Amino acid sequence: MRIHIDKDRCMGAGMCALTVPGVFTQDDDGLSEILPGREDGAGEPLVREAVRACPVQAIAVEGE
Repeated sequence: MRIHIDKDRCMGAGMCALTVPGVFTQDDDGLSEILPGREDGAGEPLVREAVRACPVQAIAVEGE
C-alpha cells in the first residue's frame, strides 16, 4: 500500500488525521500530510476509511 495526498486539492478538513492519527497529521498551514515513515499505512486498518472520509478526495491509496 502506498498513500498519496494531493496538496492542491486538500482543504485542511483534517478528517484523515482524526481517523488515523498514527499515519496522518496536518502541517503548519493545516493541510494534511503523512507522518514520516508511514507512507505505507503502517498496517493501520483505518487508512481506507480516512480516504473515504476526505471531503475533497485528496487522498489516494495504491496497492494492497
